[in-house]
Amino acid sequence: MRAAFEFGGHTISPGSRARTTLPVSTLPDHTPVGMEVEVLHGKRDGPTVFISAAVHGDEVIGVEILRRLLRTPQLDHIRGTLLIIPIVNSFGFLTRSRYLPDRRDLNRCFPGSTGGSLGARLAHQFLNDVVKRCDFGIDLHSAAIHRTNLPQIRISQGDKTTAAMARDFGAPVILTSPLRDGSLRGEAAACGVPVLLFEAGEALRFDEISVRAGVAGILRVLRGANMLPAKGIKKPRSEPYLCQSSKWLRAPAGGLLRMFRAEGELVAEGDVLAVVSDPFGDTEAELTAPGPGLLIGRAIHPLVNEGDALFHLATLRQRVSEDVVEDLTAQLESDPLFDEDEII
Repeated sequence: MRAAFEFGGHTISPGSRARTTLPVSTLPDHTPVGMEVEVLHGKRDGPTVFISAAVHGDEVIGVEILRRLLRTPQLDHIRGTLLIIPIVNSFGFLTRSRYLPDRRDLNRCFPGSTGGSLGARLAHQFLNDVVKRCDFGIDLHSAAIHRTNLPQIRISQGDKTTAAMARDFGAPVILTSPLRDGSLRGEAAACGVPVLLFEAGEALRFDEISVRAGVAGILRVLRGANMLPAKGIKKPRSEPYLCQSSKWLRAPAGGLLRMFRAEGELVAEGDVLAVVSDPFGDTEAELTAPGPGLLIGRAIHPLVNEGDALFHLATLRQRVSEDVVEDLTAQLESDPLFDEDEII
């Protein structure tokens, strides 16, 4: 029989699940702050995997994805062990902020230390208590405030393991993105734990299409790792876009922003993407596409300063037709709800 799983002072028997809280710190009024982890320990052997959200406290879409994931009947048949952490950065989550109380970005604090800043201590705890115990992980993010992202997976160049998982996930876009110093993904890779990074939607908002894409994609990855049976898990309808590079297109002037294109659209060189006007409409400055590509993110606030990032344009490896774009969009819209009100 499979051995029990020891975590956070709890013993989780095979075929059971338990929720435990890792103590993190206290607020100034001595209210304790912890990191809640749901552990699902299957009856049969398999990988140990973590899925995390809200490393940035205002990126709440991942929290909703994991809430729905935990209620899916597929997880009743899990093989291996699954660690689900809906809120890594409780401090930012409580204050609806991306950052920690000292304005540090937790995703630049890894590997952390036991005697450093609050961010360093939290990063060290998460890395050692969760990440290093796993074979791979999935980290859920959204765009920063006043921006939105097309659902996409980010992987590092030449990483065949995450590339295979990214294809299993089935998001519309796989973007090659360098590992950043201090990031969870970068430090986990240094420890031999590949991490798939999912980006979708915007901060402080739920986006139904992005939530569905996240839940469906996670189930596909777990199925690809032989942690779940195939029943009830649909394969992606289309191959994802493979994007080697991307860049932000910036506001040519300050003023009022009117956008003519949206995330998920293909553009050609010279296409007018947006116009920035003064409040009286006397002057207008156009933003045009510098070359062909796919829009994978955009600003959503209508008031802009000169130089503000407006569109995130990804370069594609191959030419893609509009039919492929429509098929990928249809896939996102048709992903099941995976909610407690749905009978699966």
